[in-house]
Amino acid sequence: MDSILKKYLKGDAVIWAVFIGLCIISAVEMFSASSTLAFKSINHTAPMLRHVLFLGMGAFIAFLVHFIPAKFIRFGAFVLLAFSMVTLVLVLFKGKTENDATRWLQLGGFQFQPSELGKLSLIIIAADFIARIKNSASNENKFFRILMVLSAIVCFLILLENFSTAVLLFGVIWIMMFIGKIAARKLVLIIAAIVGLGVFGFAAIKIFPQESMPKMFDRAYTWEKRIDRYLSEDKEKEDKYVINDENLQVQHGRIAIARGGVIGVMPGNSVQRDFLPQAYSDFIYAIIVEEMGLVGGVFVILLYMVLLFRAGRIATMSKTVFPAILVIGLSLMIVLQAFVSMAVATSLGPVTGQPLPMISRGGTSILITSIYFGILLGITRQIKEEQTGNNALTEEIVIEDDDEETYDEIE
Repeated sequence: MDSILKKYLKGDAVIWAVFIGLCIISAVEMFSASSTLAFKSINHTAPMLRHVLFLGMGAFIAFLVHFIPAKFIRFGAFVLLAFSMVTLVLVLFKGKTENDATRWLQLGGFQFQPSELGKLSLIIIAADFIARIKNSASNENKFFRILMVLSAIVCFLILLENFSTAVLLFGVIWIMMFIGKIAARKLVLIIAAIVGLGVFGFAAIKIFPQESMPKMFDRAYTWEKRIDRYLSEDKEKEDKYVINDENLQVQHGRIAIARGGVIGVMPGNSVQRDFLPQAYSDFIYAIIVEEMGLVGGVFVILLYMVLLFRAGRIATMSKTVFPAILVIGLSLMIVLQAFVSMAVATSLGPVTGQPLPMISRGGTSILITSIYFGILLGITRQIKEEQTGNNALTEEIVIEDDDEETYDEIE
């Protein structure tokens, strides 16, 4: 069995373990967290079977992707970016609305989130252009401008319906440039431009009423209300523990975490899953803590931290810039999204629509995150093969030298 796994499962064993561990936790917790969906379905097992099917498909996709050479990933990202831009525009006009957000597009019977495709393609292309900048100092300004234009377009299109994802994505791109040692002056200018735009946008929201602004900016007012509610919550002490329509998710998430204690109430015994509207997606971490306690909650955090630490080690092993920066970018996207999702579930931040990677219910997010893992594993596979080839070459040279010495001794 061990030889079969080594033969077919290439790449880093630690990353495979993290991926499989997240899938197992997801399957166990979704069985409990999707109870409200099960009661609404004619077939009570349908929501769970759907989720397991997507996890299985994700594992199969990760397995296939980890055999694809990085140069094909690099080229395919540009095709995917063009497709994601088109679909991001289409979703603004023909998108499907859920929970007051229009993020889903249906094409040919399939429903998906174009923002997920945009995230994946832009991270790969950012790694590509950072590598170009490092390898061609004479064209640094040219490649930097192209990267900034592409990033601005994709992030703006995502921003119109998914503020948190756009901010998270651009933050990851900035960190990739920082790690890639892009000129500090350029990085400071980016921060200054973002702060300026943020101040201008906040002022516009405060000055102009929602009715007088284009409909595409409606989500800005939603976020303004969420942030105001989050910041003013502690001041309104008399209403702090009152559950209403506005704080329903937050309050029941807190109750779930409080019930968890150290070891939790065990999987399948959650109570708050029946009260949390998004127990199976945005607030699944609260259900994990309720059922698995502090121990389970810390274990999930450690899985993501191990992934980030391992990605850093892999990046240092790479001899070229592109795979090293790509590994950092993909792992950062997974881990930062996970931390944002967990922060929301534990009331450490305002409510966002960020799912917990590989654990929350979802089709597009699971499949795309599986591609992230597949690319990470593919890069580690290539690094191992390069090291094996170099070791074999070194051994061959040593053997040839030994043979020559033996021949000299005979002479």
